[in-house]
Parts: sequence; structure tokens; C-alpha cells
Amino acid sequence: MSGRSYRFLEHTSDAYVAASGRNLEEAFASAALAMSDIMTDPETVRPLESVAVEVVADDLESLLYRWLERLLVIFEVNGMIFSKYNVEIRGRCGRYELKANAEGERFDPAIHPSEVAIKAVTYHGMGITCGDGSCEVRVLFDI
Repeated sequence: MSGRSYRFLEHTSDAYVAASGRNLEEAFASAALAMSDIMTDPETVRPLESVAVEVVADDLESLLYRWLERLLVIFEVNGMIFSKYNVEIRGRCGRYELKANAEGERFDPAIHPSEVAIKAVTYHGMGITCGDGSCEVRVLFDI
């Protein structure tokens, strides 16, 4: 997944994002790229390291939340920021699994301009819609 397929929506104090793609996997990848864009300029993030990410959930909203939360934890704990995502989602019987490779590098303030710190991913305002060959996810980041 490459390219910017997201936009920032109006919100009084947090970062509200609508991310889209041709399918659910691309929309989830676009949401992750938007999260990186809140923290730094993703154009400055080189795909030097690949990190495998796996999450499971009972519904798609929880899957989106856990995906983005896991990436945020990886950033906070390991200092990794990402700019490319390869996402695969499988679901059945109320159980969804996401497997992804996130490509990026360790955050370096000399290379990556610091923008806004994300405190948390939230369920507030979250939504997922798919139809006519496209999907859109909306997510609010507490900043």
C-alpha cells in the first residue's frame, strides 16, 4: 500500500481521519499511514525494517482499533515509525484476524520532523463502510 488515501476531518481538539481503499485491507493501511502523518511526515520514513503485526477481534471496529493501537505501542516502546503497510484480513464466525507487515525505521528527530503526539486511538466516531469497490474507515485519535 502506498500513496495517500486519507483526509483529515474537522474536529475541535483531536485528529479525526477518513481513510479509504479499494478494499478493507487498503483502508486499514491508509488509516495507519494517516496515523504516521499525524506524528511526522511519512515521506521522510524509509522502509528499512519490516515488523510483523497480528491482531484478532470479534468485530471489524475492534480489529481497526487493535491494529492502530498495536502500531502506536510499537512506536512508543520500540521507537519505530512506519510508512508502508501490507495488510491481510480474514474473518468468519465473528472472529477477524489481521496479519500485516509494516515497513519503516526507528524514529529520529534529525530526520523525521516531530508533529503531534498521539495519546490514544479511540472508538469515538469510529465507522467502517464498504460498497461499490471501495471501503472507508473513520477513526479519531486523541492528541
